Amino acid sequence: MSNPLKKLAAYQGEITAILRITTAWMFLLHGTAKIFKWPAVDMFAELPLMSFFGAVGILEIILGVLVLIGFQTRIAAFLASGMMAIAYWGWHALEHGSWFMPMMNGGEPAALFCFIFLFLAAAGPGKWSLDGK
Repeated sequence: MSNPLKKLAAYQGEITAILRITTAWMFLLHGTAKIFKWPAVDMFAELPLMSFFGAVGILEIILGVLVLIGFQTRIAAFLASGMMAIAYWGWHALEHGSWFMPMMNGGEPAALFCFIFLFLAAAGPGKWSLDGK
């Protein structure tokens, strides 16, 4: 009898695409919350567009869209990974302490985004991407 988990390997391209699309969508929403105030997030309510976090929001939108549609995925994912590494080490770990405990410093999303985007930079977009056309 064969191992059913081995059969998942046949769907690696589709599963990678699903990871890329869902991650990019969540990342994109961070940008739209900062720039367009949608979805409404209290901590971004008074955020001026011409600020550091405004610039971060614009980058989150641009890189999020590129990764979402799978265009220049490796470059966009690599840049997004770097942004999230800076977010974790430069903000969450530095400002909030407990650098080895992302749950304690609020950096879990930044750390996860960092490593998922790093994976996508290495693995590529999977199926259903403009890069693959």
